Amino acid sequence: MNFTRWSARLPGTQRRAAARDDRSSVPAARAEYARPEGTPAQPDDAAPEPSGTDAAEGLPGPALDDLSAREILGRLPAPVALLHGPDHRVAYVNDAYEAAFGPRPTGVPAAEAMPELDRLSVLPLLDQVLRSGTPRTVKSRRITEGGSYTVTCTPIAGEDGVLVYAADVTDHAEAAERLRTSERRHRETAVTLQRSLLPQELEQPDDLRIAATYQPGGTDAAVGGDWYDVITLGAGRTALVIGDVMGRGVRAAAVMGQLRTAVRAYARLDLPPHEVIQLLDVLAAEIDASQIATCVYAVHDPNEGQLVYASAGHLPILVRDEDGTVQRAADPTGPPLGTGGWVHTSGTIALPPGSTAVLYTDGLVERRSEDIDEGVASLARALEGAKGSPQVVCDRLIRSLGVTAEHDDDVAVLVVQHPARTGANAELFHNAALDLLGGIEAAPRARAFATGVLTSWRFPVELRDLGVLATSELVANSLQHGTPPMRLGLRRTDRRLIIEVTDGDDHLPRRRQAEPADEAGRGISIIASIATSWGSRRTPGGGKAVWCEFALPQ
Repeated sequence: MNFTRWSARLPGTQRRAAARDDRSSVPAARAEYARPEGTPAQPDDAAPEPSGTDAAEGLPGPALDDLSAREILGRLPAPVALLHGPDHRVAYVNDAYEAAFGPRPTGVPAAEAMPELDRLSVLPLLDQVLRSGTPRTVKSRRITEGGSYTVTCTPIAGEDGVLVYAADVTDHAEAAERLRTSERRHRETAVTLQRSLLPQELEQPDDLRIAATYQPGGTDAAVGGDWYDVITLGAGRTALVIGDVMGRGVRAAAVMGQLRTAVRAYARLDLPPHEVIQLLDVLAAEIDASQIATCVYAVHDPNEGQLVYASAGHLPILVRDEDGTVQRAADPTGPPLGTGGWVHTSGTIALPPGSTAVLYTDGLVERRSEDIDEGVASLARALEGAKGSPQVVCDRLIRSLGVTAEHDDDVAVLVVQHPARTGANAELFHNAALDLLGGIEAAPRARAFATGVLTSWRFPVELRDLGVLATSELVANSLQHGTPPMRLGLRRTDRRLIIEVTDGDDHLPRRRQAEPADEAGRGISIIASIATSWGSRRTPGGGKAVWCEFALPQ
């Protein structure tokens, strides 16, 4: 035992310039505690009289070497106990120990006399200390009656004894607990904000089946800015979005929420994917240039059977065909949002009936021990055998990639299926189209075509008449303001009738209030009043499409 290192803590003591060898204190300690309790000390054992003038007079007190082991341990401000023998009988406890845990009888095994050692998980260490001769420490353990202690058990050389030294770390433990509580509340706030900003219920388009999963990182990881969205654009088209704000905590979640809101606003403009990404790039720099985000925005058109997408630094879309073959979306892709100075472009990947597309964030595939391309390859292999509903596929991919509740990063997965319909279900989905050739005679041909198609689809007379009227107004508007080529498209799903007219002019129509004396300008107003919804967009390569929808009776 090295008692001299405690000298600075002992009130009224001083250290001599040349201390004796520390080992000389060990026999004294052994002799001091080997006597049974109550046995008077022999003259040789008597503690020497303190040298020097009393400390109360302002002069130096007794030197450390002039004190006995009992006096040294008794003056320590920390709880100290000495245990002796293989059953660890109590040989001595100092005043600080009794003040902390109460009086303890000597000569009784510690397991019986010192229940606090059991609560502090110290008892199992005593045998280890005796066997190994190596000190053992239990850090920051709390006991029932209050207070936290770090306890060190040190063997006494040559004796079957263990010195138990307890340091009160209650203030440190409480400060650490307050910090953990604050971090936990901060994380819970971020998770709540994150989940509130994500779609509470995914939109389910007529032609697609969609499921999504979001899993925040483990309790030791700060919440990130992973997000996703599904936006119906009208005329059967659907926008799919997934992104990742490269930050942590509430700020990342707030930036994510602003980007998601902006995407929904830009999507209503029905712009091409690369134009949406271009607008987001500018907005992200304005929101917070220090927080970079990745994003992929894709649009599905059931008439084309493909995804048109643009990516800002995001991981590639994966598509599983009906036969199990997995395709990876190729370039084009640009840098993350907020970097600026890049002209984004759109690409395409086929999504035929029977196929499944997966959009995901890097938390699903990125691992510290491997390249991210290996993670994407692992996801592709897992997707090859992933069958079932979109939610089942989501869950299987999460399990296959080893994502658990303790995963160190946020994970977002969006699974999109384009089901192959057969039998009676297929009868609810039909398409018909007519090229509008010639001049004014195209209008009556379009009305006759719509009447025949809608009759064959067995629509009620009222809905059929409304559909023919809408067709007449859209075709008349295109003939008057558009340019060839012109085309009429009719589409029915299990939920709605869609009427769309395309032409080669890219000037989009707008609804205006016609004056009573005006002979024209009421076509779009008529469409807006009779249809469930309507809209227009520019088409790739120039031109526009004007459409309207009618909800079918259920």
